[in-house]
Amino acid sequence: MKTKITVNNNGSLKVEGDFYVVDPQGNEYNLQGREVVSFCRCGLSKNKPFCDGSHKGHFEHDAVAFELPPRKV
Repeated sequence: MKTKITVNNNGSLKVEGDFYVVDPQGNEYNLQGREVVSFCRCGLSKNKPFCDGSHKGHFEHDAVAFELPPRKV
């Protein structure tokens, strides 16, 4: 399955598919076989970089897709 990232309203980035996650040194997080994880966008999670639901009532963002400007070359 192609990797899919969903920007949730008032919350996390949900990642689904075939992926792996590494820290800045290249060490891989052990996802325990998960094919779906959510990443924190609010900065309040105690389980960063993963979402733990701490954003509820503390983070607002209406996720609406738009076209990015052309890439700078």
